[in-house]
Amino acid sequence: MTTEPERGGGDTEKWKERGVMLRVFVYVFATHLFAGFVWILFYVGQHAQK
Repeated sequence: MTTEPERGGGDTEKWKERGVMLRVFVYVFATHLFAGFVWILFYVGQHAQK
């Protein structure tokens, strides 16, 4: 049984780390965007003519 060295070396770990960081950034951005939208809905509802 022979073992072959991994192709790409340590690049796969760097790509995984970049992928995780990108995913975290997107999730945080989307959450803040959604929270801002909800905040605008409450603001508009509070200032609506009743």
